[in-house]
Amino acid sequence: MARRTRFAAALAVALAVTLAGCTADPRPPDEPVPSGSQPEDLKLPEGVTYKESVRKLDGQESSHVRVLTIRPDAKVRVAGMHGPAVAHAETVRKMAESFGALAAVNASFFDISTGKSYAGYDGDPLGLYTEGGKVLSEAIKGRPTLLLGYNRGKLSARVDEVSTDGVVVSDDGVPQELDGINRVPGRVLGCGGVGGDLLAVTEEPMQEPYGGLCTDTDELVAFTPEWGERTPPGPPGSMEVLLDADGRVTSVRKPAGGAVPKNGSTLYGIGTGTEWLRTNAQPGAALTTSFVMNDATGAVVPGPVETAVGGRYRLLRDGVPDIGEPTSPTKTAPRTAVGVTKNGSLLLVTIDGRAPGVDAGATVMQTAKLMASLGARDALMFDGGGSTTMIVRDELRNTPRGAEGAEPSERPVANGIGIFEQ
Repeated sequence: MARRTRFAAALAVALAVTLAGCTADPRPPDEPVPSGSQPEDLKLPEGVTYKESVRKLDGQESSHVRVLTIRPDAKVRVAGMHGPAVAHAETVRKMAESFGALAAVNASFFDISTGKSYAGYDGDPLGLYTEGGKVLSEAIKGRPTLLLGYNRGKLSARVDEVSTDGVVVSDDGVPQELDGINRVPGRVLGCGGVGGDLLAVTEEPMQEPYGGLCTDTDELVAFTPEWGERTPPGPPGSMEVLLDADGRVTSVRKPAGGAVPKNGSTLYGIGTGTEWLRTNAQPGAALTTSFVMNDATGAVVPGPVETAVGGRYRLLRDGVPDIGEPTSPTKTAPRTAVGVTKNGSLLLVTIDGRAPGVDAGATVMQTAKLMASLGARDALMFDGGGSTTMIVRDELRNTPRGAEGAEPSERPVANGIGIFEQ
């Protein structure tokens, strides 16, 4: 109940909205109508529709497809949500219950426990994650991101390639780049960090997004209470400073690793990050930290942005497939995708798979073409496979499968996109 209260308060601070009834009204001109049916007993707020259908994707085998459509003027709010701590995964159903969401889908890729480069924190999002306007995970440089905010009570949804710039400034004006926030220092899963990343296998420099692990021996990483109770144990020579709510250093620990102040934060240094802290962050010093989101042009992302969630593949740009990163043309899997229509409606879509003869799944290109057929102009892909989950009115609507032919099961994931009644 306390988490629901905090979340409701955050939304109220972000923007006051006017409550309205739930009677249906005419759809805006040229608004696409996804094919399929909605259960007769499923009642949703004005401006929200749910459709389920069986479709042959790109003329191939069929799969079950679920589509949530949220109009800009829908009498709901759409926002990100995560489990009890950013460091630990939770099922979409439990997140929806905790936050009070009437519907939700999974979102970020994350450091899953079955991954070959797993660092021990199964909820750690890979890429940008912003909740309530606060950056909780830095971007993987230039990867596509869903940006959500509200302008005069209406949903503003868009897709852009986003990077983040973090900085900490000492009380005498000495700046230092922040490499990340709420992740294990020295490990950059997905690469695309701010500088100094080396491929873990070859030690070659890598500044672009990459489907593997990079390392960096010189980092300064911020931790917030959302991360969880304790920061990771630090290597010899590491250092961590604890900050109060005003950014003033209250204590120092060597090596790094320990409790996160409930009303403060920490700065965790390795290599040259430790050196900067040693010189500029002694007890009593006042530090100012910030993270800024930049768009594809390098300009600061215009607001308002309450939620930002990074994905892996850009599916559509102006209605045309624009995958970007290399991907298998034949690999099919369950998929979760999000799109924005010409009229600004948000589409949350799941495609089931891994059930031979029932659900074939989809390739990345098939998913892009499906999103275009649903009316999306811009779209990106969230985590899929066993993570693909859609909850509506407390019920699991799709059939998540972690492996080919496996029994359906709900996988704990990093975070989700929730729809909240006003």
